Amino acid sequence: MSPFLTAALEAARAADAVVRAHYRKNFEVRIKADASPVTEVDEAAEAAVKAVLLKHFPGHGFFGEESGKDNASAEYLWLVDPIDGTKAFVRGYPMFSTQIALMHRGELILGVSSAPCWNGGAGETCYAERGEGAYLLGAQGPEPLRVSDIATLPKATLSLGNLATLAASPSWARLGAVIPQLHRIRGYADFLHYHLLASGRIDAVVETNVNILDIAALVVIVREAGGVFTELDGGPISLATTSVLASNGALQETLRTALAYTPA
Repeated sequence: MSPFLTAALEAARAADAVVRAHYRKNFEVRIKADASPVTEVDEAAEAAVKAVLLKHFPGHGFFGEESGKDNASAEYLWLVDPIDGTKAFVRGYPMFSTQIALMHRGELILGVSSAPCWNGGAGETCYAERGEGAYLLGAQGPEPLRVSDIATLPKATLSLGNLATLAASPSWARLGAVIPQLHRIRGYADFLHYHLLASGRIDAVVETNVNILDIAALVVIVREAGGVFTELDGGPISLATTSVLASNGALQETLRTALAYTPA
């Protein structure tokens, strides 16, 4: 385990402590300019993550959902969403997570996804480093993650996330044509469908209306589990990414071609 991953896991534990201490309790909720909610818990969790990471790596850059960019031109840039799924956190259901990723010269190299209140409150943490595989942090130690080998739509399970932009595009009808061909369609959303994809329990994910902080850590985890993670039109993931097509790899081109998505 690299010093980067050791620090990221420490930072995730610090955020977990903050989040668990406030979950389903009273806290301040405000509405940001983009109409999304933010709580004092988001801010405190991000501060805890930032303190840990910059303690270990004071020369690194930091890009947080709540505090913005700090030294963003640095060779190493941490990408952090302290509570990805704030709406769920506010409503008191556990489909939210802390997302911590590390980018080196524009390439994502590390991801930690920690859902502290999932799984009956036991939590669930997945992590990966480029070239080192993806793992679930289980009670008996790290457990390797691997995507499925499902290669045809009639056997595939597809999970859908936020689709507002897709719904306003010609690809909405194309998605409708794909759905009857599938074994199953679900909407697990947020961290959950990427954890399920990386562990071989579903086979593909489609989302629009995301930002890089929502998905950066999950990109590394899915790829290191053997999957493929691109923008919905097949383009590369970048700081400007707003859509996702992620799969076990075997279904990637089939879905990309079928949806034929063109960004607005």
